[in-house]
Amino acid sequence: MPRGHGRGFGMGPGWWHGRFRGCGYRITIPRQEILKVLNQTEEHLSAEEIYLRVHKVYPSVGLTTVYRTLEVLADMGLVFRLEFGDGKARYELVEGPKGKLHHHHLVCTDCGRVIDYTDFISEEKELLDKTEKALSSRHNFKILNHQIHFYGLCNKCK
Repeated sequence: MPRGHGRGFGMGPGWWHGRFRGCGYRITIPRQEILKVLNQTEEHLSAEEIYLRVHKVYPSVGLTTVYRTLEVLADMGLVFRLEFGDGKARYELVEGPKGKLHHHHLVCTDCGRVIDYTDFISEEKELLDKTEKALSSRHNFKILNHQIHFYGLCNKCK
């Protein structure tokens, strides 16, 4: 199901409320609004873009609050901070109420377009599980997550 369609931000508490309590954080209005913005988009938004959308519904929020909140949400494991080589961090939800939103990215080096893909994820997962197990063993390192980005030219730029 695409993000933003029946994903737990209706009238009742969001699916992430337990995460806040479990991590010892309060659920503030800016935190709620930032999660709503991320939940309602399929784009990979920068902090500035998130700020502009939150500011429309909650005018007293500041850009600094958005930056700090995104750091907290990333530390809690609720959002991914993504770097696509354009010098801007972008953000997306790690998971929704139905579970993981695991996917990888195709990044156009010309126009900056980012395409989420889930094709071949099971095949990639099998290979990555083996790789992660070997790396963890060899380097005595506990791998918690990974991100894969393929860089090239989209259909409009090639």
